[in-house]
Amino acid sequence: MTISDIPAPCATSADATTPDDDALAVLSAEVTAPLVTGGEVGYAALDYAASAPVLRRVWNEVAAYAPLYGSVHRGTGHLSRLSTELFEASRETVASFLHVRPSDQVVFTRSTTDSLNLLASALPAGTRVLVFETEHHAALLPWAHHGHDVTYLDAPASPADAVATAEAALAALPEGPALLCVTGASNVTGELWPVRELTAAAHRHGARVVLDAAQLAPHRAIDVADLDVDWVAFSGHKLYAPFGAGVLAGRGDWLDAATPYLAGGGATRVVSRRPDGGVAVEWNDDEARHEAGSPNVIGAYAIAAACRALTDAGLDTLLDHERRLLGILRTGLAAIPAVRELSLFGPESDRVSVVSFTVAGWDSADLARTLSDRYGIGVRSGLFCAQPLVRALLGSETADACDGPVQAVRASFGAGTPEEHVTRLVAAVRELAGD
Repeated sequence: MTISDIPAPCATSADATTPDDDALAVLSAEVTAPLVTGGEVGYAALDYAASAPVLRRVWNEVAAYAPLYGSVHRGTGHLSRLSTELFEASRETVASFLHVRPSDQVVFTRSTTDSLNLLASALPAGTRVLVFETEHHAALLPWAHHGHDVTYLDAPASPADAVATAEAALAALPEGPALLCVTGASNVTGELWPVRELTAAAHRHGARVVLDAAQLAPHRAIDVADLDVDWVAFSGHKLYAPFGAGVLAGRGDWLDAATPYLAGGGATRVVSRRPDGGVAVEWNDDEARHEAGSPNVIGAYAIAAACRALTDAGLDTLLDHERRLLGILRTGLAAIPAVRELSLFGPESDRVSVVSFTVAGWDSADLARTLSDRYGIGVRSGLFCAQPLVRALLGSETADACDGPVQAVRASFGAGTPEEHVTRLVAAVRELAGD
């Protein structure tokens, strides 16, 4: 048996309520939430930017493989060979989904955070890193944590300002390796960043670029070769895939030259005792160098299954669905005087389906809890692991100094989100705002 012989996903009782042609149905569609007023209501999951629900197709593909699970790269038995073949095929699927260059590597990690820390550990000595203060902490913090010289760029007022700010900072760098870390889409405002233009600016000055695509990959097609970014990182749990896996894909030269991210089995080619009593190690090249230990084959397969599902369904179809719902949400919230939507580039900027806002007279945590308890709506409240950005958008450097709201509420959605969930949120906010 080969991976092509894995049985087709078996139908479950829940599948009976899902049309066969709904390639992007999610498991949470039938979940209900208890209300403090009594009874239950269908749960409106609007926190995709934190963790997207699992695609039913992904779950079923994993379930079909689970009985055949075995160790990867560790044995010659039937299930071990099958799992190894599946793991490497998953790598190829992700490479195709991202349209990487033929020489690029696809390394499986635990998450976007893990991917960016891996890259930070692999940068050549003396690398100078540029990163906007608007980044998610996963992209903001690893560089200094791993001992690199970091320049934090001020929040830009527009995409053009972002490019100009990066260009000026890049021009001021001394000779030597440099890296620009950019986001594809903000996890706070949903706004798209000018990745291609930022990459071109970096390359003009001899710097490399890593793209944090955690919020971009679930919503827009990514073509690494076309964007010309050097690396891209994303997480499976935001791409409708469970099981704690992520991806770092891109150029292999710095990765192959670096000390392995983890020391252990799988990362080694030869381990031997030295005459002085120590241990000599010859490390692997390519992806294996940074994938020590037993790899998360279920997580990798889930990511690959999600990539196939999104490709088969068509990201353009998903984009049309999201844009329609995004229009309903933003128009509805804009009509409520007490609501203020957070934006960096302005209301007309292109964005994915992520909207953060405040409601006058409401603490964000209280508002989010009330939306859940009274209306069965799940949103996120807080600073969204992007504290400098959110505080800047709220008009405060620190929470203690802020006279207005100190946090915000974020609604986010995607595949499987019905229009009723969005209209329910708008109606609930209008009611709670007293409008």
